[in-house]
Amino acid sequence: MTYVIHGATGAQGAPVVAALAAAGKTVTAVTRNPDAVVPGAQRVVTAAYSSAADLTDAYRGAEGVFVHLPVASEEDRQTYARNILIAVREARPDRVVFSTSGFPVDPAIGGAAATLAAGLAEAGVSHAVIAPELYLENLLMPYVIDSVRERGVLPYPIRGDFPVSWASHLDIADAALALFDRGDVTGVVPVGQYPAMTGPDLAEAFAARLGRDVVFEPITPEEFRTSVAPVIGEGAAADVAGAYQAMSTMPGRPITPETSAEKLLGVTPRTTGQWLADIGL
Repeated sequence: MTYVIHGATGAQGAPVVAALAAAGKTVTAVTRNPDAVVPGAQRVVTAAYSSAADLTDAYRGAEGVFVHLPVASEEDRQTYARNILIAVREARPDRVVFSTSGFPVDPAIGGAAATLAAGLAEAGVSHAVIAPELYLENLLMPYVIDSVRERGVLPYPIRGDFPVSWASHLDIADAALALFDRGDVTGVVPVGQYPAMTGPDLAEAFAARLGRDVVFEPITPEEFRTSVAPVIGEGAAADVAGAYQAMSTMPGRPITPETSAEKLLGVTPRTTGQWLADIGL
């Protein structure tokens, strides 16, 4: 039996592979590159989200599957969600853990993440949905981290008084490992810092780690779109900017601690300072 991990060479999947390997689990890495070398994986398979047949072959006989939807157009993401669900219904893996990557799973809001979460609930397969709010790794985008290093300014497209339960990819990996072992925990499991952190709180953590003054600077979603487009592409950048524009009308993005990974699984998310130390910044 093996654990099938999507995005095994990427920012989200690689920490899950590492966590499973450290726990002595057998890992099958799903990549788009047949020549990829994935430390910690016993097997590498090439499977595309665009092919339900590929995914079915990858999932068949799996003890667990870790999946997240890549940054792409909403139309493509809906296609990927449907193909994942076809594969899950056909292959019947023992357990599926889906990370929303911060996208909403409320059916009233809609979107591919909501489609996938609802479909997993209807598929009759043991599953759990990891629900982070925003990733600390977003702060490593060149525009952001270069500004911190060069100007002592942390720019980000949220208000200074906007509290967020930030989480890292390492926290998601810890939660995924625990959820694979805890089949009794199902449904949506929030992951993130609580109490939630504001932009100035983040800047203070960076300042403490770097030993220099760092201040928070709110920027517009359009400024952020322009900064990330060279990294993730124009279409994806526009979607990200739209999400931050919608966020501007919200009071914040804190998790619900009563149903969190910390409460249900005993998995404590890293503080911002701990995360900075763990990534060697």
